Amino acid sequence: MKISVFGAGYVGLVTGACFADLGNEVLCCDVDPEKIKKLNSGQSPFYEPGLSEMAARNTGEKRLRFSTEAAETVRFGEVIFIAVGTPPKPTGEADLSYVYAVAESIGRHLDKDDAVVITKSTVPVGTTMEVKKKITAALKTRGVDFKFSVASNPEFLREGKALEDFMIPDRVVVGIEDEQGREVMDKLYFPQTKNGHPLYFLDIASSEMAKYASNTFIAARISLINEISQICEAVGADIEKVRSAVGADKRIGQKYIYPGVGYGGSCFPKDIQALSAIAKKHGIEALVTDAIEAVNERQK
Repeated sequence: MKISVFGAGYVGLVTGACFADLGNEVLCCDVDPEKIKKLNSGQSPFYEPGLSEMAARNTGEKRLRFSTEAAETVRFGEVIFIAVGTPPKPTGEADLSYVYAVAESIGRHLDKDDAVVITKSTVPVGTTMEVKKKITAALKTRGVDFKFSVASNPEFLREGKALEDFMIPDRVVVGIEDEQGREVMDKLYFPQTKNGHPLYFLDIASSEMAKYASNTFIAARISLINEISQICEAVGADIEKVRSAVGADKRIGQKYIYPGVGYGGSCFPKDIQALSAIAKKHGIEALVTDAIEAVNERQK
């Protein structure tokens, strides 16, 4: 398939390189000309094990290209991924301005029917349908009416394990609005599903929510074990022995129950804050979500 990816940062580059490695033709677009120059010369702008080699190999074999031209990128793909940043606002809410700028650009340049536009960025519930509205409005302004579908396909990539997580995922989560989206996503992820990695088809809202929920569950385990560690220290218990005994319970397991400095990185902090902001926006007091963040801040 011909795949366009807006955003050549961590998520966009991993997505583009992996789909190219699976035999697709991929064009990645980014607004940073220096980054694009590096990528076209076979250099990755950041380190992720195996990514630089994968990108260089597929660039050399003409399956992966990079551009700063939005119009070219929109017109290239049967499938268009939006994988741009959603940084936190001071309120904790996700800043969706980059996502919506791409949506408007797609509407300005779309030139064919049956494209599928997919939000890969981590976005609040309702964003993908707002992307559809913005594309539709831009098409209307042009006086054209190309048919297209939207879908949600959140990423679950771990830093240092991103290629593995893409190629052999625990699961692939997809939110669709119609049969066209289902058919395209089935085709895109056939290499994973044929090897036994499940593809979960949800409605779009549930798919968007699944990413926030997954990260919050993991962050909760990290904050909980850190709080238990502090209690252990206060009462004279050995956290390593406690952790080992607790993790032997099959309902709990050993993952993410190692006490330490708390969670960090580019995803967990902003996603926990964003979920809390979403809850409060809808009149829900995010007691557990806020406690997860509070424990993490205390642990630093």
